[in-house]
Amino acid sequence: MNATRRGLAVRLGGWSTRHRKSAIIGWLLFVVVVAVVGGMSGSRQMTDSENGAGDSARAQKILEDAGVTTPAGEMVMLRSADPDGWRAAAGDLTARLEKTGETARIQPPVRSASGREGLVTFQLKGDPDTAGKRVKPVQDAVAATGSAHRGITTHEFGDATAQHELDGMLANDFKKAELTAVPLALGILLVVFGALVAALLPVLLGLTACIGTFGLLALVSHKLPLYDSTNSVMFLVGLAVGVDYCLFYLRRERDERAAGRDAETALRIAAETSGRAVLISGVTVMLAMSGMFLSGLMLFKGFAVATLLVVLMAMLGSVTVLPATLSWLGDRIDKGRVPLLNGRRKSRKEGVRASGGVTGTLMKPVLARPKLFAAISGALLLMLCAPALGMKTENLGMEKQFGSDAPLTVAYKEITGAFPGGPAPAEVVVRADDISSPRFGAAVTDFKQRLADSGRFGKAVEVELHAKQGVARIEVPLAGNGENAASKRALDTLRDDLVPDILGPVSDEAYVGGELAGSRDFTDQLKTDIAPVFAFIAAVTFLLMLVCFRSLPIAIVSILLNLLSVGAAYGTMTAVFQHGWGAELLGMEPAGAIESWMPLFVLVILFGLSMDYHVFVVSRIREAHDRGLSTRDAIREGIRSTAGSVTGAAAIMVAVFSVLGLLRMQDMQQMGVGLAVAVLVDATLVRMLLLPSLMALLGERNWYLPRALRWLPNLSHGEAPTPEESRPLVGAER
Repeated sequence: MNATRRGLAVRLGGWSTRHRKSAIIGWLLFVVVVAVVGGMSGSRQMTDSENGAGDSARAQKILEDAGVTTPAGEMVMLRSADPDGWRAAAGDLTARLEKTGETARIQPPVRSASGREGLVTFQLKGDPDTAGKRVKPVQDAVAATGSAHRGITTHEFGDATAQHELDGMLANDFKKAELTAVPLALGILLVVFGALVAALLPVLLGLTACIGTFGLLALVSHKLPLYDSTNSVMFLVGLAVGVDYCLFYLRRERDERAAGRDAETALRIAAETSGRAVLISGVTVMLAMSGMFLSGLMLFKGFAVATLLVVLMAMLGSVTVLPATLSWLGDRIDKGRVPLLNGRRKSRKEGVRASGGVTGTLMKPVLARPKLFAAISGALLLMLCAPALGMKTENLGMEKQFGSDAPLTVAYKEITGAFPGGPAPAEVVVRADDISSPRFGAAVTDFKQRLADSGRFGKAVEVELHAKQGVARIEVPLAGNGENAASKRALDTLRDDLVPDILGPVSDEAYVGGELAGSRDFTDQLKTDIAPVFAFIAAVTFLLMLVCFRSLPIAIVSILLNLLSVGAAYGTMTAVFQHGWGAELLGMEPAGAIESWMPLFVLVILFGLSMDYHVFVVSRIREAHDRGLSTRDAIREGIRSTAGSVTGAAAIMVAVFSVLGLLRMQDMQQMGVGLAVAVLVDATLVRMLLLPSLMALLGERNWYLPRALRWLPNLSHGEAPTPEESRPLVGAER
């Protein structure tokens, strides 16, 4: 066997064990340097136009290029039992707001149709991007007004209050997730290895990979700006992947030592087998993640860069620093033994070697009746996938993201109920050579009249002219609550009729933006993106499996099994968050729809992550087959020998992703539940039942390779023979 084609992991591990200090200290220095340099350079967040799509992004881009910033707008609704009973409180509120020194352009109160509500609108001074940090005195003034006037209720909503609430929620939730994920992973590894040092090592390597990636991402963000939650999502994915890679490698080394191998041989075999599987899995994950670059949305390009970097760091650490550390530690890897757990682990190991353990017992009926188990597991998976057929996606609004009982949601509903279109108006942005001309002014007057005549818009149309920049911004309240059918019809009227017919002839560019327009444009772009992204990922995964295993059936089965895992995630998310099945038991509130960007994100993440187990399991099956075992015996040995590692790795991923399900944001809950269920299903139904039963049905046809593809490199899946235990390797082709 040509070592050049099969020994990269061995060569990396060999160099690391021979240069332990260089490998370990070099890794730590690299992580520290990039983290410090990245922290000093700062991180650039994407702008609103960069995070959008379509005409709404173009509208925002015109404003950004012209240096036109829209101040953070706020509104406070005061309600009284009697008509106009709120007027005294409105006067008091205005005075209190002025005293804060943070407000500008406080408008006279607007009376609702019933007369029992009054709406005071104003703006916050300064940079709108930091308004959330300066809104607290304003909120205190609103609360003081409500307390000072008996019978008056107040509801505040606006850019600053929403930013304040969202920033606080995201910061607290992600901090909680990050602090919870590490102890969970450590606890599971303690159960797997029964020793504190062995459990700590994968966690420490995973953490250093994430810390290094934080620094790299900060540097990259100056070329590709990132979404504000990209770092947190990267951390959870990176921790799960990094710990899993180390677990696979370390578990194989421990098993070889338990089988009587010396330390050097055990490390070499671990590098030759699990190290190689880590490289294949890591490359597969990175190629799958790169599919997000085909998206027209910068959000996914940022996610792609983040996951690519953290998987690369985790993969490199696992095949270099890990073997160096294991070589340095030697038998000290078993220090800090937990007596009960360590005893159970030894008992399990002895039982596995003697009789195959639980997994060996399970494999007997699966391999004896593969048709039955393929039908049962396939039917169960299809049942999990079935709800996805009715999946409805949308850009979730305030109420669905925060929950119907959140104060911000309640305020939004109360204000939109009394003053339709107020909190979420459309934004018409026009660029023209001379917006001060009589012709342009006449067009704007005609535009406002047509808005009033249509009956689909509110009365408070605001026009801002920026003559120096040649830009006009027109705020148009939509009918409805800003996201229902009435609002959508009003938006269509704006985009299809009024803006092109009236403002189009007097401008160079005229676009309609705002929350509803941005949501629609974003969703439309996602629908366009998902087909090419899926085609790319499927093709890359197929080709990589074909090259690695020299098997057409294995490559096809890999795609099908991944699709079932993704389908199970889609079905679960749809059932829980759209239909509400079991949502109450989980302490979650169904949104009636799935966040629009979630299907594409989950598709890419799962197509990458599910390959961890698939490559690891199939590699062990192929390794056993290459040693001369029949396909069924190879399946039995491959599944049995990987069961502990796959179970531990899956438990870590399920635990880490489940933490996301405990957060308050609806989209994070959907992501956590979908990913956790998919990984659980993938490691149990798919890898332990469906995969072995399908391979048993295929028999020796598993290894079929068309004659036209025989030129593919023949890669080894087992350890290289040593002089002391030389034995002929059975070729991959038969």
